[in-house]
Amino acid sequence: MAGLLTSSNGVSGSWVVSSVFVFVGVSAPAVVAWALGLLRTGTRQRRAAQRERVLRMATERTQQSVIAVAAERARIAREMHDVVAHSLSIVVAQADGGRYIAAQNPEAAAQVLETISTTGRSALRDMRRILGVLREGDANPTAPQPDAGGVDALVEQVRASGVSIELVRSGEPQDLPAGMGLAVYRICQEAMTNVMKHAGPVQRVRVRVDLAFHPGWLVVQVDDDGRGAATSSDGAGHGLVGMRERLALFGGTLQAGPRPGGGYRVNAAFPLPRAGGEHP
Repeated sequence: MAGLLTSSNGVSGSWVVSSVFVFVGVSAPAVVAWALGLLRTGTRQRRAAQRERVLRMATERTQQSVIAVAAERARIAREMHDVVAHSLSIVVAQADGGRYIAAQNPEAAAQVLETISTTGRSALRDMRRILGVLREGDANPTAPQPDAGGVDALVEQVRASGVSIELVRSGEPQDLPAGMGLAVYRICQEAMTNVMKHAGPVQRVRVRVDLAFHPGWLVVQVDDDGRGAATSSDGAGHGLVGMRERLALFGGTLQAGPRPGGGYRVNAAFPLPRAGGEHP
């Protein structure tokens, strides 16, 4: 009896062991195939995610490039408008006045021609500078830019065209960042250009330019007693748009419109940088 049981148990154990080996032998390839499938799926997903990241980064770089190009085009457009409009306004004013002066005062007519020549040459230099930044390998891409200190020469240039103009500085002067100094100069330049274009005969117009330093602010104001600008005070003209864009870079504000007593006023307020160089 015991022998039979032993024999029976041996047969049963062998069958179990054989079954296990058969199961493992049959299922192992399926398990391996399943594992390889998971691995391939994970690899495909990682590659797809990597491609998506690359495409997203390329799209972001393209968008940044488009924004940078648009900003540069706007900057160049502002510079070209300021330079060309101002210089041509002086040339036209001088040429118009020169026709009447030549017959009465030849010496004054010669001075008019000298002003036209000087203004034209200055405009050409500025145009070369602006166009130079568009060329790769420009020999002098960082030519000096005008700043707030150049407003005096700007006023003298306008005065030479026949405009009665005065410059008044007040408050405690403060050193300005290069970009802000250029913006102050260009806003004064554009305001004076508008006077010569829209205020009427330049010999009958009086202009006052104020550069006033207040605690935390620099206020630039240009007043004239002419007939006012042709553009509306909502800033629809290119010149006023350029002023607003320049001020926006520094968090400043612009008010432009007719004066209550006649004429036109441009008021630009720049927040001055704090001691650490930050703007308020």
